[in-house]
Amino acid sequence: MRVVRIGAGAGFAGDRIEPAVELAERGRLDYLVFECLAERTIALAQQARLADPAAGYDGLLERRMRAVLPACRRAGTRIVSNMGAANPLAAAARVRDIARELGLSGLKIAAVTGDDIVDRLKGTDLALDEGGRLADLGDRIISANAYIGAAPIAEALAVGADVVITGRAADPALFLGPLVHEFGWRADDWHMLGKGVLVGHLLECAGQITGGYFADPGLKDVAGLARLGFPIGEVGEDGNLVVTKLDGTGGAVTSATVKEQLLYEIENPARYLQPDVVADFTGVRVASLGPDRVAVTGGTGTARTGLLKVSVGYADGFIGEGQMSYAGPGSVERGRLALAIVRERLALTAIPLKEARFDLIGVDALHGTDLSRGGAPYEIRIRVTGRTDTAEAAAAVGAEVEALYTNGPAGGGGGWKSVRPVVAIASALVPDHHVAPQLTLFEA
Repeated sequence: MRVVRIGAGAGFAGDRIEPAVELAERGRLDYLVFECLAERTIALAQQARLADPAAGYDGLLERRMRAVLPACRRAGTRIVSNMGAANPLAAAARVRDIARELGLSGLKIAAVTGDDIVDRLKGTDLALDEGGRLADLGDRIISANAYIGAAPIAEALAVGADVVITGRAADPALFLGPLVHEFGWRADDWHMLGKGVLVGHLLECAGQITGGYFADPGLKDVAGLARLGFPIGEVGEDGNLVVTKLDGTGGAVTSATVKEQLLYEIENPARYLQPDVVADFTGVRVASLGPDRVAVTGGTGTARTGLLKVSVGYADGFIGEGQMSYAGPGSVERGRLALAIVRERLALTAIPLKEARFDLIGVDALHGTDLSRGGAPYEIRIRVTGRTDTAEAAAAVGAEVEALYTNGPAGGGGGWKSVRPVVAIASALVPDHHVAPQLTLFEA
């Protein structure tokens, strides 16, 4: 039975590059996939593109392509990635230019566009999952990107693309597209498409499945995390998968790491909604085949819903933040006093806060006072954050924390403050006929 080898070169925008280079050089891969988009990532990329029409793609695209293109070209490995973010055309053109600079003539790069539907949706009365309507956001809308599926990726590969650059594609679709192309799975073969989504879901987060996010010292020990290897999926025509990694790399592939990734971000394992299919993971079986080799079988799917998720990014004011550290005996009490002072100061000066947080990092910053346990720490750091409508009001939050240097309590140090714009995210559903993916080919 024919087997396709797919490596995961990245699990988020800022991921390490070295593991991808190892896969390109030693992985004997058919495909190397870089999954680099989060919901907020693409909204921020849209902001960058509005400021500069040549920008808006992943900031590490150039470094990644220079690092892996030569080895991938030698090995015949094709690259698929959503590093196009808000500007797949500019990203693909840049990959072409890099290929030419590296002397890699004849390389074909495909840009998949059509996910950006902000102009089509502006002014509509589209309902948002979080409540309210799209029209309520007015001119604060920055972006609206639909999650496209595997079909345009498979189409790009069918016309000979060596590199496929997309914008907002569903994460598993980056892996499903090559499988559809290689094995000729029909667009209505729900069983195989469901199995292909399972493959993509397991591989998409790269180092998570090889022990990175799995590691928990004393409970789940994993060796060599500083040299963590990224996963390889060996996928058969029957859709069954073996997850492995390169010899000599850190981390581990075990039944436990695979099972944790299987459940990652899954609300309903019987109905994992994707653009191509509604995947069903309830029949999945995981079995160890030996060191760093785990077999995954089962999985299926049912007909897609005909709806696509749209991620809407919009401007939602500013966040002002200030931090200060306290150490030694009584540090928690001094920290609480510092927070009380800032809270009262913000009220006295009538700073218009839409919401605010007053945290003791290391004590109650994550779970609040109700769940905090244990004795008093020797050192703490206070953090005050406030969301406002204006940058000027946000700046006042950090200024009040900074004023603690001389206005008490004793022993404060390491002050820090910032103001940053808020890009909020809302979700909606649109009929899939609203989205028309397109291919543009570049050649080095």
